Parts: sequence; structure tokens; C-alpha cells
Amino acid sequence: MKNATVLVVVGKSAKPADLEQLSEAARERNLHLSVLILGLMPTIPVYSYGYGGLGGYAIPEGWDAKVHETNTQLAASRDQLSQFLANQAASADVRVISGEVAAMPEAVTSSALTCDIVLLGNDLRNDGFLFADTLHATLFRSPAAVIINGLTDPRVLQPKSVFVAWKAGVPASRAVHAALPLLREADTVTIGLFDPTTSETQDGENPGSDIAAWLTHQGCNVTVVPYPSGGAEIGIAMRKRATEIGADLIVMGAYGHSRLREVVFGGTTESMVEQRDCAVLFCH
Repeated sequence: MKNATVLVVVGKSAKPADLEQLSEAARERNLHLSVLILGLMPTIPVYSYGYGGLGGYAIPEGWDAKVHETNTQLAASRDQLSQFLANQAASADVRVISGEVAAMPEAVTSSALTCDIVLLGNDLRNDGFLFADTLHATLFRSPAAVIINGLTDPRVLQPKSVFVAWKAGVPASRAVHAALPLLREADTVTIGLFDPTTSETQDGENPGSDIAAWLTHQGCNVTVVPYPSGGAEIGIAMRKRATEIGADLIVMGAYGHSRLREVVFGGTTESMVEQRDCAVLFCH
């Protein structure tokens, strides 16, 4: 991927070392890194006392000190990351977004409207639902693809081997479109189909042949491999097969079923979101 704008979303505990590999790729590939530091503010603990017209409200002592401490930490993180990226001669800007958790996803999706890809840092997982809320909002309310578990991996934006988990449908197709600049430069692209159904109404008479023909015309070195899941959860089978071929990145569609159904009953997307071993590019 060259000449792209990469939105990098991290938490307040992010360190310069987390961006070292990315800054090197930015110099080599002429990337612009737009870094967002998300910081959750302490919830306002308003207490009531008294009854009726004689009652009132009070904010306990110490809350304003916690807010000041959080703001100081966020400003220090911003300055530290800005200085590091400047020293690395990487094209970059660093901003802080702070507030309640409900406001964070909207700020990220607004920034994602004018970028090519979004990288989420795993430190966001430390703040309750911040990681999941940010991922879901970006997938459903922005045009950008999202990569998880890849912030510190130098191969993610320059993968040699890519595993495409193909399931005929809009989410997977959008993921492949978004990943096309990466697929063109990869040495090998493996199209993996799990338990494909050979029929015109589902996976086609020759499953995977259509996506393989398109990507081959795009200059990709493509191999189509049908895999039996053997009754295993598809996410587990996917990670196993991607690891076997030494894939640097998995590309897949997200939430082919409704998000509620996957959250309640489980599903491939939720399984892949929760794992931290493989870098995954998602699109919905």
C-alpha cells in the first residue's frame, strides 16, 4: 500500500514503540499517519441529597482532580507520540479525543471518512467496551476497512502472503475491494472457502472461481483452496489454515449475519474480533 492515509486509533497508554514499525512503513511507502488518542473521562458521579425542594446535588471531592490527571496524561501521550513521529521523519498528525465512551465512536467514524484504512490498537481493549464500540461504529458508519492486531506488525501494510476468507456476498466482496492495493503487492493470495456449497444459488458451480479470475486479472498470484471445517468453529478453522500457510494478514467480510445475532449466539466475526493472534482486515 502506497500514498495512503492510515487512521491509527490508540488508547492513552500508547507508547512510541507501538508506532515504530508503522513509522518505518510510512517513510518507505509515503503513508500519512493520522493518529487518534482516545481517552475516557471519569464519569461524573452526581449524588443527590435531601427531599423535594429541600434536596440538592453534589459532586464528590476528587473528581475534578481525576479529570485533570486524565487530561495531563493524554496531553503527555500526544506530545510524546508527535515528537517520536517527527523524529522518525514520518508524515503524521496526532490528536486527542476525550470524553464519555458514547462520544468516541462518532469521532472516529468522522475521521475515517477521509482515510484509506483504519488500524485499531489493542490497548483500546483495556477500556471496557471502547474497542468493540469503535470497531462496530467504523465498520457500520464509515467506508474504511479496519485492521485489528496489526499495529506493531511490520507485515500488515506490506504482506507477502494474504489469506482471503471468501464467502460470496457483499461484506466479503467489500473487504477484498478495500484490500486490493495490498493483494496486488503480495507474493501469494490464498482464497479459502470453508464448507462451500456447490450450487448456483449459493457458492456457484465452481466456488471461488469468480473471485480468483478477477484478482488474477488484477495481477494477483491466486490460489483457491476449499477447506472442510470438520465441525470446528469457522473462526478457529480460519486461523489454523492461515497460520499453516504463513499468512501475514487475513481478509474477511464482517457480520454477514446480523450483529445482534452474532453477539448473542456467537459467530465467525465475533470469534475473529476477540482473538489477538492474527492480523485481520474487516469490511462490512
